[in-house]
Amino acid sequence: MLSYETILTTCTYCGCGCGILLEVLDGRIIGTLPQKDHTITQGGLCIKGWNVHQFIYDQGRLKRPLVKRDGKFTETTWEEAIEEVATKLNRIKEEYGPDSICGLTSARCTNEENYIFQKWMRAVIGTNNVDHCARL
Repeated sequence: MLSYETILTTCTYCGCGCGILLEVLDGRIIGTLPQKDHTITQGGLCIKGWNVHQFIYDQGRLKRPLVKRDGKFTETTWEEAIEEVATKLNRIKEEYGPDSICGLTSARCTNEENYIFQKWMRAVIGTNNVDHCARL
């Protein structure tokens, strides 16, 4: 017997935060529907929102973090990748100062994710060098 469900989530294509329902058939996402009562979408979606589910099963999609070792990218764990990034950022900050680091966020993140990132850059890294690319 086939199992069908819809899962309420937020579209990842821009920072608008449109509500979408992912159609799931036997554990596999097969489509996208607009959330009819969402304050932003109001039952509609742009073309990107309608097709947001298509990248999930793309063969070229990265599914695990990569680190560069001996000039080649190799898969690693999230813990190891985060540790490597933290170590390198700390080294750069100590050697060249916090303003030698900058951060660029994306319109594909939610407004909340962009806010958290800029707050982290200012509070943890100690720089105001934060920008946002709204072009998709």
